[in-house]
Amino acid sequence: MALEHKVRGVDHAAFPTFDPAGTVRFYRDVLGFPVVHSICAAGWGPENHPDFIHFFFDIGNDDRIAFFYYFGLEPQHAHERGDVYAGFGPEVPEFFVRSRHLAIHVDDEADLLEYRRRLDDSQWPVEMQIQHETIESIYTHDPNGYMVEFTRAMRPVTPQEDLDANLTIDALLDVVTAPDPSFGKLLARKAELIVERAADWEAAREGAQV
Repeated sequence: MALEHKVRGVDHAAFPTFDPAGTVRFYRDVLGFPVVHSICAAGWGPENHPDFIHFFFDIGNDDRIAFFYYFGLEPQHAHERGDVYAGFGPEVPEFFVRSRHLAIHVDDEADLLEYRRRLDDSQWPVEMQIQHETIESIYTHDPNGYMVEFTRAMRPVTPQEDLDANLTIDALLDVVTAPDPSFGKLLARKAELIVERAADWEAAREGAQV
């Protein structure tokens, strides 16, 4: 039995920053995301907790991105690769460094190109523009080294693709809990699940036609 879906999207995603001025310039002045809330906290928490400001930008649909700036706290590591939260040495593959990112949805190609224009006119120009299956995205890094993506749907996702996604995840869970998981084993297990569930799908389809 599926659990009732009670949430209504992202309230906010929060990150540390060591460059609050650059962060405000990027999100408010370049992208046009208004500041909608701030929390000024002095003497908060345990004795060694610094004073801080927690500030929020509106990214649409009642969602927000927020940052913590801790007064007197120096950067915790060099981040030539990675961001202010996690720095990576040369041994870490670039695809792993880039895997953590924030993706912001826009409605159409015109909106995507408008954000491309704003970024390309700033000191944070677009680094990549890529089409992946059903979406098209542009990417840059903000002043903190966080990768930011703007993305638009090129077509709707079909119910069949939703079904395929659930099959894929069920197969993945089976494979990664067994020894030596691999992509080949994932595809093989997915094929087995299709065979196992085909009769139930056909019965459900016939029932819907009655």
